[in-house]
Amino acid sequence: MKEAKGGKKAAVNPHGSKWNQLLYGMKQNRIFYVMMAPFLIFFAIFTVYPVLQAIYYSFTDYNVLQDPNFVGLKNYSELILHDSIFLTAIQNTFIIAVLVGPGGYILSFLLAWMINELPHWLGTVLTFIFYAPSMSGNAVMIFAMIFSNDATGYLNGILLDLGILDEAILWLSNEDTVLLLVIIVSLWTSLGVGFLSFVAGIKGVDEAQYEAAAIDGIRNRWQELWYITLPNMKPQLLFGAVMSITNSLSVGAVADGLVGFPSPNYASHTIVNHLNDYGLIRLEMGRASAIAVILFAIMIGCNMLIQKFLRKVGT
Repeated sequence: MKEAKGGKKAAVNPHGSKWNQLLYGMKQNRIFYVMMAPFLIFFAIFTVYPVLQAIYYSFTDYNVLQDPNFVGLKNYSELILHDSIFLTAIQNTFIIAVLVGPGGYILSFLLAWMINELPHWLGTVLTFIFYAPSMSGNAVMIFAMIFSNDATGYLNGILLDLGILDEAILWLSNEDTVLLLVIIVSLWTSLGVGFLSFVAGIKGVDEAQYEAAAIDGIRNRWQELWYITLPNMKPQLLFGAVMSITNSLSVGAVADGLVGFPSPNYASHTIVNHLNDYGLIRLEMGRASAIAVILFAIMIGCNMLIQKFLRKVGT
């Protein structure tokens, strides 16, 4: 602050350089920054720092027991050029993401829209039923019993009793079926916070807008959905898209719980499975960090594309 004539301090010019504008804005809103400080500190410690640390370790040979040894791009080149299992993991991850991401997104919205048309008590019960599988691993156990390889599995037992099969199908040991099962279970467990945001977004639309739209010529539910509901849900739609693509790219526990590790001929092996293999089993943290950085870059790229697409659709 500079002294003005008469001993008074001159006000900071908020219209100066960008740096001055930033400082001026922070000073004007300092109470809010103080309130945000605990979250920002924990976010920096437990999110930003681990990401930066992973990026650093990805350029090293690090086995936890010894000091990291800088190796440059060796981890990345080995993964991309010489690790055929990693390439299989990328392929499987993208197959799951393409089917589970949009599929779970559309399914979440349709179910949320359906729930909004039901009585309140019934909608609440169905919301809990649809959301519950995403909160626990019980869904994987249930599907493991349904598709059990022997005759005690529910699906095999039913098909054998009906005479459709002569012998039990090895659902969880056949490389031709395990990826499909992982996709099915992932879809069932994809109704998470994105689904809840859709439910809240639909219920948050002002009823007066529907009444005004009816006067203007809207005659059915589909027109209400397109012209009223969707434009009012842009934040929820964007949030749901980000959560959907992030969750679909990070599938790993479902495959482990359903078919075990490794899956038959790596048929359902994903990037997360490969990351756990190097990080938790082999303790090759340099290679594991490189896998994590690649997955992080893929997620960031996909999220940016989805956000850009949704913004264009909304304009």
